[in-house]
Amino acid sequence: MPIPDHLAALRRKIGHDLLLVPTIVVIARDHADRLLLVHDRDSGDWTLPGGIMEPGESPADAAVREVWEEARVIADLTHLVGVVGGPGCETQYRNGDRIAWVATIFGARVAEGTPVPDGVETQAAAFFAPDALATLSLRPNTLRFMQAETVRGSGASFEPARWRPA
Repeated sequence: MPIPDHLAALRRKIGHDLLLVPTIVVIARDHADRLLLVHDRDSGDWTLPGGIMEPGESPADAAVREVWEEARVIADLTHLVGVVGGPGCETQYRNGDRIAWVATIFGARVAEGTPVPDGVETQAAAFFAPDALATLSLRPNTLRFMQAETVRGSGASFEPARWRPA
């Protein structure tokens, strides 16, 4: 679904103004450790499956739903990679709508299915070996999310706090 119904209703009231929305991203791999990517219709770049959470939906359910909607595979979530937000986490869509987002990033294994694009948000979906990523046009935040996975270590990754009281 390109825009959730609750956001479409809100947009009719506030126009294109900036909204803060919760999102999820899934770093899913198959049995051969290849990475699942989807080719985004709007940007023309490859990216990780993900999207906006629905009201009342848990982050985990949103993650599994988004992978299914965008690539038609079932993902088994394995761990929390981290949370990303703040500077650089804004998007402006072609229609002028603006969002700022906070992304919960999950790691996952693909349990079943062969990647197929949805034809609405994604125009392709496929698994890629790690050495093939350098040849792809990736959305900038895709690299940011994957970096969170590499620094994760034994716990979830998050950007260090910089805020201090005045």
